[in-house]
Amino acid sequence: MKSFGPISHEKFTGTFDDEALKHLLKRTLLGIKIEDFKKFTGKTLDQVIAVIFKESAAPNPPVNHYESAVKDTTGVALGQTWVNSTYGDGSINSRRQQSLKSWWVQLMHFQETTIHEKMILFWHNHFATEMNSYNDARMAYKYLQTIRKYALGNFKDFTKTISLEPAMLLYLNGTQNTKTAPDENYARELQELFTVGKGPNSKYTEDDVKSAAKILTGYRINREPINSYFQADRHDSTDKTFSSFYGNKVIKGHPGDFATNELDDLLNMIFEKEEVSLHIIRRLYIFFFYYDITPEIESKFIAPLAKIFRDSKFEILPVLKVMFSSKHFFDAELRGCVIKSPVEHLMGTTKLLEPSWPVYQSYINEYYLFANDLATVADKGQQVLGDPPSVAGWPAYYQAPVFHEIWINASTFPERTKFTDTYISKGYKRNNQTLLFDPISFVKKLKTPSDPVKLIDELVFWLFQISISNNLKTELKTDILLAGQASDYYWTELWNESQQKPTNNNIAMVTTRLKSLLSYLLALPEYQLS
Repeated sequence: MKSFGPISHEKFTGTFDDEALKHLLKRTLLGIKIEDFKKFTGKTLDQVIAVIFKESAAPNPPVNHYESAVKDTTGVALGQTWVNSTYGDGSINSRRQQSLKSWWVQLMHFQETTIHEKMILFWHNHFATEMNSYNDARMAYKYLQTIRKYALGNFKDFTKTISLEPAMLLYLNGTQNTKTAPDENYARELQELFTVGKGPNSKYTEDDVKSAAKILTGYRINREPINSYFQADRHDSTDKTFSSFYGNKVIKGHPGDFATNELDDLLNMIFEKEEVSLHIIRRLYIFFFYYDITPEIESKFIAPLAKIFRDSKFEILPVLKVMFSSKHFFDAELRGCVIKSPVEHLMGTTKLLEPSWPVYQSYINEYYLFANDLATVADKGQQVLGDPPSVAGWPAYYQAPVFHEIWINASTFPERTKFTDTYISKGYKRNNQTLLFDPISFVKKLKTPSDPVKLIDELVFWLFQISISNNLKTELKTDILLAGQASDYYWTELWNESQQKPTNNNIAMVTTRLKSLLSYLLALPEYQLS
């Protein structure tokens, strides 16, 4: 159990130094570039918050990159978007699913300095659907666009929209929910996972699930074009009665085309319960802060934030700003205390150790294939974008008592080191193009690359939230940078010569040693922490 200082949601008034800034950026962004960090250096907490807590620009949609492998018979040309086209066939859809994941990885890698992309990942885990279940890339894109639209918006509006999202209606059997054969799947998850949760005071009943299911009868979808609609003759228009948990509320049945009124009534009733705000703040806390919510954290942090959430009529952005400006967030015990998810590990590596990408317009196919290679890295880490393992999302965010420890096991940890070793040593090759990391260009961004002690100290700062020992730093300097030589000047001279009088030999020596050093550092347990 963590030993936190005084827990408070009140604003942080301590020193907002580089370590505090790094903590804030690493928890709110999916990786940081050195240039991004320098842009914020010297700014106040309020100034940084103003930049990172905003929506990112609306991205262009994913495109056909698969023309050379599969002919798109729906008429979508190479480099053109497929999101508004017809379905085609299973082979085309499979390529489009790959395109969607690749596009998503590109958005994460090239993200602006805003929390928006990480919040999209949070809501994908919260309002989870599995693309392989409904098996339509266009529908998955529409679902992601809804998440993008509401990620920093109003949670109540978000919940209504996602309830009628075609992907969700298919995934949780909403299209099969009729007055003659009510399906309780979505009605259950709406309460258990999406809104009220399973907290100690969440006491809705099985009858509440049944009544909510009746309200949700009659919704269907079109596949061409993709949308949802209401069919009155499939809707249960009787009155629906709820338990004492909901104040014995009776929601009047609406025959005809008024089912949306019933959905509004249902959500109004649910959102009157304080448990909704408490549940969402707990989910945010586990995702962004830490998995262990003690009674003190519940009373002194979760409850006050939940009130702010309710008072703002469930606007997401105001509560995020308070959370990440709080004294509690900047507690030293919260730094480096959680294991990075596979996506965070992947993006943290590629963002910091920037590779050289081919020119997009000339190499669209390679661009998407490289991004797909990166998506596969997260897949092997057991975080498949677009396909969480269940409607509950990834177990690391709910499975007590292990939580984030689930990310590391006998198969996933070797995959992490295999990725970092491959990325650093040789990159990825596609059609005579290479996604390649240049260690010399990277190290030149640091303050004193010619000093082996300062170089390692800087790398430790950028790579870790928890520092490594001085003994290990000395070993790395001696064994790798100095290659067993006694004097630090050996590295200084080698570095300076490689920059001032470069030869194939000294460039190769510097490159090899930097790659070895970085590969070693990125394989350490400390690198897995955020």
